[in-house]
Amino acid sequence: MHRTPAILLRKTRLTETSLIITWLTPGQGRIKTVAKGALRPKSRLVGVLDHFHLCEIQFQTARSGDLHGLREALLLNAFPGIRTDYPRISLGAYAVELIERCTEAEFPVPEIFGLLERALRFLDANPASPKALRHFEAELVRFLGVAEPEVAAEIALESLLHRLPSSRAELLCRMAPREI
Repeated sequence: MHRTPAILLRKTRLTETSLIITWLTPGQGRIKTVAKGALRPKSRLVGVLDHFHLCEIQFQTARSGDLHGLREALLLNAFPGIRTDYPRISLGAYAVELIERCTEAEFPVPEIFGLLERALRFLDANPASPKALRHFEAELVRFLGVAEPEVAAEIALESLLHRLPSSRAELLCRMAPREI
């Protein structure tokens, strides 16, 4: 049994009442858990399992495969400010997508966990901005070890991933009027 802080990255329906939850943790990296009965009206997980939520989770390691059993999830921070406008939600989703594409399953990434937590705390209290997006990208390439002195972070990420998420261009357009 493992207990760890975790940020919810993705939810996928498994059955009529169960979900597969993808988490980012500092010690286990990106993991998947099954949350049995999470969609039942009286589930103790109602309101806890939502995108960007920072939780303390307890999970049982799978005997085979990579789908672990979620035993408990305690909400630590819901980052409600992120849900106040579309650009904040979009920048959070962009950060999550980059992390999902840049990390290996079950490979510890404490620095990247810390980066995502700081980004969510920032978006909880501040509007999304091109500066925040570029800072996140710069820190991510640094932690991934692909930063180069004279190469923009977006170019380094594009080289690593072969293409950046398509949401990046739209996000920069939406945020452009805010930057002076």
